[in-house]
Amino acid sequence: MPEPEVVASRYADATPAAAPGPAGRRDLWKAALKWPMYAVAVMPVLLAAGWRWGRGEAVRLDQLLLFLGAAVLLLAWENLANDVFDADTGVDTRGKPHSVVNLTGRRDRVALLANGALALGLLLMALVAWRSTPLVLGLVLGCCGLGYLYQGPPFRLGYRGLGEPLCWLAFGPLATAAGLLALAPPTDAAIPWRSALALGSGPALATTLVLFCSHFHQVEEDAAYGKRSPVVQLGPRTAAALVPWFVASSLALQWAPVLAGVWPLTALLGAVGLAPARALIALLQQHHHAPERIVGSKFLALRFQTFNGLGLALGLALGRWF
Repeated sequence: MPEPEVVASRYADATPAAAPGPAGRRDLWKAALKWPMYAVAVMPVLLAAGWRWGRGEAVRLDQLLLFLGAAVLLLAWENLANDVFDADTGVDTRGKPHSVVNLTGRRDRVALLANGALALGLLLMALVAWRSTPLVLGLVLGCCGLGYLYQGPPFRLGYRGLGEPLCWLAFGPLATAAGLLALAPPTDAAIPWRSALALGSGPALATTLVLFCSHFHQVEEDAAYGKRSPVVQLGPRTAAALVPWFVASSLALQWAPVLAGVWPLTALLGAVGLAPARALIALLQQHHHAPERIVGSKFLALRFQTFNGLGLALGLALGRWF
């Protein structure tokens, strides 16, 4: 089955008068749903669960499931709202036929659906906070605020090349700290910043790489509409040369606690993400100048993020026996 972005690229230059047929629209809807992307939403709390389990501490399964559901809904809000706000600037008019706004032609209904996902996600997260500590909701609201700063008017910091640091903050220390608090007994009320930074920094870099790679195939469209992504500012060649550093830094932040004897050797299981990372690096080195060849680079980055994060979470969980 082709990657969703690859399928979508077939219609990248299509005008409204040359709409794809029913089979093509099904493929575009698969791309619009972005279901593989939800790995980035659930990873912080899965890492928190693996870390607590490996230390012999209790993991509250009900809290874990509620947090997972809320995280998925909040990322759905982020994705849908991004389509709405990009429709307002026109950046998605030609280069993103799998935008939900483009597929439905109803910006108002997509905005309503986005706000509904946000409200339901925050309601579930409020329940998680009520069963643990209000700090959980505060941290998650901070994540949502960063998400709005990235895409929402009048800020649109993603258009100024600041989306990557915002992504790292949201999916790194903030979301990881929220996950750690949500799974802990209610008496653990202090924000575990040190643990959240140690646990979330490396995987959050892998998540940030997914966002970084999403810009490569749309440099011309972004530049035309004033979206100064890092790839637009640096150029595809220089940006592609940074990808190995993203991967190496992510792994270094995960392996440093192992070398220091703080984490068990099993935490090195995060290295299972190296195969897609190598494929991603090779693809961008060879074809960074050819947008039609690299539309799937985001999904290679996503495989690295998913395999790396799950491997690390499992490795930390196994640490109690090693």
